[in-house]
Amino acid sequence: MTFQLRPYQKEAVSSVIQHFRNSDDPALVVLPTGAGKSLVISELGRIARGRVLVLAHVKELVEQNHAKYESYELKASIFSAGLGRKEASEQVVFGSIQSVVRNLDQFDDNNFTLLVIDECHRVSLEKTSSYHKVIGHLQALNPGLKILGLTATPYRLGMGWLYQRYLPDDKKGTQRTTEKRFFKSCIYELPLSYMIKNGYLTPATLVDAPVVFYDFSLLSRDRFGRYSEADLNKLLKGKGRATQQIITQVLKESEDRKSVMIFASTVDHAREIMGYLPESESALIIGDTATQDRDNLIQAFKAQKIKYLVNVSVLTTGFDAPHVDLIAILRPTESVSLYQQIVGRGLRLADDKKDCLVMDFAGNRYNLFSPEIGSPKPDSKSVPVTVPCPACGHENSFWGIVDSDGDLVEHYGRRCQGIEEFEGEIVQCDFRYRFKECQECGAENDIAARKCHQCSKALIDPDKKLRDALNLKDCMVLRCSGMTLESDAKGNTSRIKITYYDEDGAAVNEFFRLDTPAQQGAFYHHFGKHALINRAEPFRAKSVDAVISQRKKFRKPDFVVAQKEKHYWSVIDKLFDYEGNYRKAYEAE
Repeated sequence: MTFQLRPYQKEAVSSVIQHFRNSDDPALVVLPTGAGKSLVISELGRIARGRVLVLAHVKELVEQNHAKYESYELKASIFSAGLGRKEASEQVVFGSIQSVVRNLDQFDDNNFTLLVIDECHRVSLEKTSSYHKVIGHLQALNPGLKILGLTATPYRLGMGWLYQRYLPDDKKGTQRTTEKRFFKSCIYELPLSYMIKNGYLTPATLVDAPVVFYDFSLLSRDRFGRYSEADLNKLLKGKGRATQQIITQVLKESEDRKSVMIFASTVDHAREIMGYLPESESALIIGDTATQDRDNLIQAFKAQKIKYLVNVSVLTTGFDAPHVDLIAILRPTESVSLYQQIVGRGLRLADDKKDCLVMDFAGNRYNLFSPEIGSPKPDSKSVPVTVPCPACGHENSFWGIVDSDGDLVEHYGRRCQGIEEFEGEIVQCDFRYRFKECQECGAENDIAARKCHQCSKALIDPDKKLRDALNLKDCMVLRCSGMTLESDAKGNTSRIKITYYDEDGAAVNEFFRLDTPAQQGAFYHHFGKHALINRAEPFRAKSVDAVISQRKKFRKPDFVVAQKEKHYWSVIDKLFDYEGNYRKAYEAE
C-alpha cells in the first residue's frame, strides 16, 4: 500500500530532509492535534537509509504510531514493557522511553541514524533525564545522529519555548528565545486554522457568553503564569452554587451530543463536578488514578459507554477520542497552546459529527486561531496582538490590549523577533519597542540589561537613579499615576504642556516647542520615542495640534524626577518600563 500524504505532511517531511542535509542540530516540527503525526513518522521511517528509533512517553502512543506504520504493509519492532513486547530487530523500532532507557544494551547498534521523539515537550535540559541518557548512548555510537521532535505544544509553562528559533525554508523567521534549548530550530509549523479551514478537523463552535462563569483574574500567579492549587481551591470553595449552575448548563447543551470532556481546575473541584453529573454516565481521571483503572475508564469512554469524562491536567495531550463533540473548560488556561490543546480534544473528524461545542466558563478569552505568544499572560485584559516591525517588516506576536473596535491600545513587546540568515549566521533584528538608553553612546538596550550591548559600559541602575533623587533636598520623585497633554500659549506661539500626576494629586509640568525641526527632534528624543505605545507606527511631531490630536498614542512614565528651580519644578528624568524594588503607582505595598 502506498503512502497518501496530505500536502502539509509532504511539506513537513521535505522540511525535515532539507534541514538534516545541512545540519546535525536537533530540530522540531509542530503539528496540531489531528494533523497525522504518526503518518509523518511513518514516511520518515520508510525513507530513512539507516535505522530509526521512535520514542513516546506512553504506551498508547507507541502502539498508535506502530499500528499506523504497519498499516502500510511495513514491518517494525515494538520495545515497550507496557505492551508486553521488547523487540528491536527491525529497521524501525517504536519504543517507550521508560523501557528503552532501562535496556540500552539492546540498542548497541551504531546504525541508528534518526531518533524521533513524539510529544517532545517532555525533553528537558537535564543531562540525567531518561531522554538524555538515550540520546547520549546513541550519539556515542553515532555522533552524526539526527534528532527530530514532534509536538502540538511548542510552548510550556515553567520552561517557555521548546526551541530557540523558528526558521522555515525562506531563511527568514522568528527568534523565540535566546536561552539555551535542546532543540535549536522549529523547521515546520502548521497552524490549527489551516486544519479547520481545509476540512481536516471539525469546526469549533464557541459559546461566547455562558450564563455563569468563574473569575480567576484576581488570583496571583507565579513567574511562569501558573495559579497555585491552594488559591484555586480557596476561590472555588465558595462557588458551589456557580459550579452546579455550570454543570446544569453543560447537561442541557449536551442532550444532543455524543461525548463530553470536562476540564476541572483542581482535584477537589473535579470531585465536586462529579457530584452534579449522572453517576452511571460519568468518570473521573486525575494524576493519581491507577494505570489499570485509567485504561479501563478511557476504553469505556472511547466505546461510548461513558458520556462525561472529567479530568485534571492529564488528558490534554496524547488522547484520541474522535466522537468528543463538547468541551467544557472550567479551569484557567495560562497559555494559548494549552487552550488550543484542550479544545483540540474535540476537533477530530467522526461520522455524523458537524462541529464541537466549546464552553469556556473560566474567562480565558483566547481566540482558537491566535498564535502562541511565549510568555505568561500579563493580566486578564491582555490578548494576542500582531505588531509589525518598521525596520524589517516582521509580523511580531505580543500580548497587548485592544479597544472595543479591536484597535491596539498598548502592547508589551520589547524587541522585534524577526531573524534572517546572513552569510551563514542567524541575525536578529535590533529594533526595540521598549528599551533602556545607554547614557554613554545612546544605544538602545533591553530594559533589563545591565551592560550596553554596543559600548559595554555599565548602564545606570534605575533604582540607583531613584535613590539618588530621593536623597537630594531639591529633587522630587513622582510615582506617576496619570498624564495629560494639552496646548499652552506663550507669547505669539503655542507649546505642548505635559502634566504628570502622582497618587496624592501632586503634579509637575514639562513643556516642548515644535516650531523648528530641532525642537521637534528634541520632543521625540526626550519624550516621544520612550512614550509612544507603538513605535512601529510612523510618527512626526509636526505641530502642537498634531501631537495633541494623537495624545492617545502616548503612555505615561512609571516615575518622574523633577528638580527645584527658583519658582518651579523642572523635569530632569522620566523612567519608563521600570523593573526594580520601588513600588509603582497603585501597586500594593
